[in-house]
Amino acid sequence: MTTQNITEQHKATFDGIRQQDEDGNEFWQARSLAKVLDYSEYRHFQPVLERAKQACVNSEQTLEDHFEDILAMVEIGSGAKRELPDVKLSRYACYLVVQNGDPTKPVIANGQTYFAIQTRKQELAEDDKFSTLSEDDKRLAIRRELATHNKYLAAAAKDAGVETPLDYAIFQDHGYRGLYGGMKAKDIHAKKGLKKSHKILDHMGSTELAANLFRATQTEEKLKRDEVENKRDANQTHHEVGKKVRKTIQELGGTMPEELPTPEKSIKQVENAKKKLEKIKNDK
Repeated sequence: MTTQNITEQHKATFDGIRQQDEDGNEFWQARSLAKVLDYSEYRHFQPVLERAKQACVNSEQTLEDHFEDILAMVEIGSGAKRELPDVKLSRYACYLVVQNGDPTKPVIANGQTYFAIQTRKQELAEDDKFSTLSEDDKRLAIRRELATHNKYLAAAAKDAGVETPLDYAIFQDHGYRGLYGGMKAKDIHAKKGLKKSHKILDHMGSTELAANLFRATQTEEKLKRDEVENKRDANQTHHEVGKKVRKTIQELGGTMPEELPTPEKSIKQVENAKKKLEKIKNDK
């Protein structure tokens, strides 16, 4: 079956059971989705639903935003209906259900392909939009995303035994040393000619920020995936991921992060300039 046929077939099936609430928000019911995904009985589908919920939690998403327990009228035969427990699913929840389903089922395999195609389409759309941004806007976008992922990284590190502020500073240094060829945070700080109060990440261009974002996201995932349980292994993990990101940059012929230019304006200065510009526009 071609990519186009898979997309069209699954979209028709998937959208065929989509519903809308009174506020116009789309949703799917678990029992209906179970039938579409070829589960003969709802009880066989429930373990898939539980795995999808766990994946949602692991992705730092609010479970209640995507999985809502409800009671729904379900046809039980001969036209009779009975109120049974069901789950109201968001589109993201449906994606997680399909990803955690039985891939030996053709409809599940097609569904996984469908969602992979849809995700890639979204990524390409976002890439096109991102490419039109100015360097300052790219810096702002990546810096904000990095701030969010650093919170996730800190939480994963804490679960791995990195508990005190000193522990976390050492943990961060291991990541920087891997990515920056042995340089610690204070070394990068000095190379950029920053004041003591300056934050390193606020004085990076978009390319350097992107490298650090990749370091942070991949370290978070590896800490969780490998179930790291002590700060020594957490530090080593961060260092290894940093080194691998550096090696990838090198293999692609890119500039090492410590050799990238430091922007003239900090992120804070860029934000302030944008606020002033917006105020001027609004006052007109």
